Amino acid sequence: MMINYKEQIAKILVEAEIGLSLEEIKEIIEVPSDSKMGDYAFPCFKLAKVLRKAPPMIAKDIAAKIADNALFEKVESVNAYVNMFLSRDAFMDHVVSEIVKTGKNYGRSEMGKGKKIIVEYSSPNIAKPFHIGHIRSTVIGNAIYKIYDCLGYETIRINHLGDYGTQFGKMICAYRHWGNKEDVIKEPIKTLLSYYTKFHVEVETHPELDDEARATFTALEKGAPEEVELWQWFRDESLKEFNRVYDMLGITFDSYAGESFYSDKMPRIVKELEEKGLLHESQGAQIVDLEAYGMPPALITKSDGSTLYLTRDVAAAVYRKEHYNFDKNIYVVASQQNLHFQQWIQVVELLGYEWARDCIHVPFGLVSLEDGTMSTRHGRVVFLEDVLNRAVEQTREIIKEKGVNTESLEETAKAVGIGAVVFQELSNNRIKDYVFSWNKVLNFEGETGPYVQYTHARACSVLRNAGEDLVNKASQLDNIDFSHVTGDAAYNLAKLMYEFPNVIIDAAEKYEPSVVTRHLIDIAQGFNRFYHEEHILVPDEAEKLAKIALVKAARDTIANGLGLLGIKAPEKM
Repeated sequence: MMINYKEQIAKILVEAEIGLSLEEIKEIIEVPSDSKMGDYAFPCFKLAKVLRKAPPMIAKDIAAKIADNALFEKVESVNAYVNMFLSRDAFMDHVVSEIVKTGKNYGRSEMGKGKKIIVEYSSPNIAKPFHIGHIRSTVIGNAIYKIYDCLGYETIRINHLGDYGTQFGKMICAYRHWGNKEDVIKEPIKTLLSYYTKFHVEVETHPELDDEARATFTALEKGAPEEVELWQWFRDESLKEFNRVYDMLGITFDSYAGESFYSDKMPRIVKELEEKGLLHESQGAQIVDLEAYGMPPALITKSDGSTLYLTRDVAAAVYRKEHYNFDKNIYVVASQQNLHFQQWIQVVELLGYEWARDCIHVPFGLVSLEDGTMSTRHGRVVFLEDVLNRAVEQTREIIKEKGVNTESLEETAKAVGIGAVVFQELSNNRIKDYVFSWNKVLNFEGETGPYVQYTHARACSVLRNAGEDLVNKASQLDNIDFSHVTGDAAYNLAKLMYEFPNVIIDAAEKYEPSVVTRHLIDIAQGFNRFYHEEHILVPDEAEKLAKIALVKAARDTIANGLGLLGIKAPEKM
C-alpha cells in the first residue's frame, strides 16, 4: 500500500499540538506549485486566533518542533508557511518499490468493491452512419467504464442502440421505392444512408411519402411480419458494420439492448403515472407538468397514443434498476440532451423511485466539421471508420520513412494511428465543443498519444538494452540503493507517478478521462527529462539497478494509464 503522505504529515502536526483535528489539518495542507517551496506546505493563518500569535511566529515554532522527524529531509518556515521537504531516499524507495511490485495492477483499487455501475455509451442509430460525431460518446464512455472497473466496481457496458422510431418507417418506405438487396448487403450503412437522404429529397415534392412512412412505422410497432423482418435485417447488417469499428477500437459491450427492447415496458410506466395522478392531457397528448421544477412539460404519449423517447428512457431506467440493481446508472450522451435528461430523471423521482438521482447524465460537447455541421439527412458526414483507417495509413507511412525496427508494422501502425485519434479525443475537457480537423488528428508532434506511446517504447528499449538478468534483479528489489535516484528529474518523475492512483479517483469522480490524459503527458515529459539528464546504464551496478527500477516503474505506469484510455502501449516504435 502506498503511504498517504498528507495523512502522515497531518498526524505529525497533531502530535505537535497545534489545536486542530487531523481532518482540519489535512484540509489545509497544500502541495506548492514551485518545488523550491517544499513537497508539502502548511499555512498557519487559521491558527492565529487559536494560538493568539502572528502566523509567521507560529510557522517558526511548528517548523522547530517537527524538523527532526525522519519523514523530512528539511523543514523551513517562510513567512506564515511551514515548508516540508520529504526525505528523498525514503520516498524514492517507497514509491518505486511499490510500483515495481504491483506492476500491471498499479493504480487499481478495491474502493468500489460490492458496488455496481452501468455505463451507457456509443449508442449509434441503426441504418445510419457511425460517424466522427459518435467517437465522443464511444471513447469517453469506454474510458469511464475502464476507470470505474480499475477502481473495483462491477461495471456493465450498455450500447443503447437507436433501433426504433419513425425514421424506420422512412427507411423501409425508401427501400421499397428505390432499394435493392444486393447493394444493402455489399455496403449496408452507406446504401441505407443514400435511401434515407433520397427520401428527404423526394418528400419535398411528394409529401404523401410522409404519410406512407408513418403508416409503415405503425405497422412495425404492431408487429407486421414484413416490416419486422426488414427492420431486423437493417439492424443485423448495421451491427456487423458497427462491430468492425468497435473491433478497431478494442471496444466490447455487455448488452446491446436498444430502444426497441423497452417498447413493451412502456405501458407499465404510463399506468404508474396515471395511478399517481401525474398525467395531464394537453392538446390530445399526455404530459407530466414540470413547471414547479422550472422545466417545460414532459411529453409522455402523443395525441395518437404513441410513446416517446422520454417514456422509453424512464422505462429503461426502471428495468435497469430491477434487472441490475445498480448503484450508479451513467449516461454518456451529448450536452444537447441536457433538458431531456433533467426532465425524465425528474419524472422518475415523481414516480417515487428513491434511486432517481443515481441516474447520472455525463454530457459532452459537439463535434462539427470545418465547413459546418454534420447532417445525416443531407449525407454530410465523416465516417469514423474512414478516420481510423486514414490514421493507420498515415502512421504506416511514418514508420516506414523512419525505418523503425518493429516486429509487426501493421500492429504498430494500428496501435499508434488509432491511439492518436482516441488520445486527441480524450485530451480535451469533454464538455468543450470542437471542430474536427484531419491535420489535428494526424499530427503526432507535441502533447499527443504517439508522444506518450513513444515514451513507453523508449522505456522498453532501455530495459531491453539493460538485459533480462539486470531487469529481473531490479524487479526483486533486493537491497537497491535509491540514493542513486534522488536528482530533481528522477524525484519529480516519482512524484508524478505517486499521484497516479489519486488521478484515477479524481477522473472517476468528475467523469472526466482528460484528467488521466493530461497526467500521462506530465509523466511522459517527466520520464523524458530524466532520460535526457541522466545516463541510465552506467558502469556502477548499484546506480544502474536503482535507475532500471525507476524506468520499469515509469513504463508500467504509462502502460496502465494508456490502458485506462483504451489505447495500446507498443514496445517498439
